[in-house]
Amino acid sequence: MIKPFQPQQVKKNNISYGLSSYGYDIRIADEFKIFKGTNKKNILDPKNAGPDLFEDFKGEICVIPPNSFILARSFEYFKIPSNVLALCAGKSTYARIGVIVNVTPLEPSWEGYLTIAISNTSGSPAKLYANEGIAQVVFFESDEQCDITYADRKGKYQSQQSITLSK
Repeated sequence: MIKPFQPQQVKKNNISYGLSSYGYDIRIADEFKIFKGTNKKNILDPKNAGPDLFEDFKGEICVIPPNSFILARSFEYFKIPSNVLALCAGKSTYARIGVIVNVTPLEPSWEGYLTIAISNTSGSPAKLYANEGIAQVVFFESDEQCDITYADRKGKYQSQQSITLSK
């Protein structure tokens, strides 16, 4: 379900990641899309968010500009079973400096790398560490199979291999 899988929580000199009490702390990869901004007359449109809005960046540390956001991807690849739903919440280490993490639910039979939206709500630049913890995923197992899974619906974000812009 998770590759690579870290069977215990890793903390030493890291923002923790790996198996936790009731979930799994995921990492972010070293690939980012930094929002470049637009002129104030432009309106951001989720139906038309082209790559020209972002600057690609690869590195061990990514700095989010003040009051801005980036897109990142999970280090881990997920393959969610058809009777499982997973929810993701940002780690408190980042929340305590105004960095908010958003990931939509991992639906039954979805698979791929997560695209993660990370917002810096503070007025100062915020530093992110690649290959370290960013969020916790909590899994909910149903005692019944899902009638129609994400794969059955041919979801538009199925099997994403990289940071995926809104479609």
